[in-house]
Amino acid sequence: QLQLVESGGGLVQPGGSLRLSCAAPGFSLDYFAIGWFRQAPGKEREGVSCISASGGSFHNADSVKGRFTISRDDAKNTVYLQMNSLQPEDTAVYYCAARLGVGKLVASEYDYWGQGTQVTVSS
Repeated sequence: QLQLVESGGGLVQPGGSLRLSCAAPGFSLDYFAIGWFRQAPGKEREGVSCISASGGSFHNADSVKGRFTISRDDAKNTVYLQMNSLQPEDTAVYYCAARLGVGKLVASEYDYWGQGTQVTVSS
């Protein structure tokens, strides 16, 4: 069973940066598209960014375009989400998810989920 583990969350000031990691210990991510999602209190889960299994295709939500970058390092079996120019509205629990096939920003299309990592943007 594929298990995903997120890391890299924390508290950061507005305008700061964080890099989130999504790993799958003991299981290859080579054939999986990976998506990053976030959920703030009282809000629905929102698709943030996704990347294809090959890494050749990715999509970002409009709310994060120009600020967030998704990438994958197959040698390290890890997918990253580099988040720059963070704002208070980016505060949420961030989840990574995996699916076979193309990457999508629709949570219901993903079969495997991590437990999430908290990102808090506050001064």
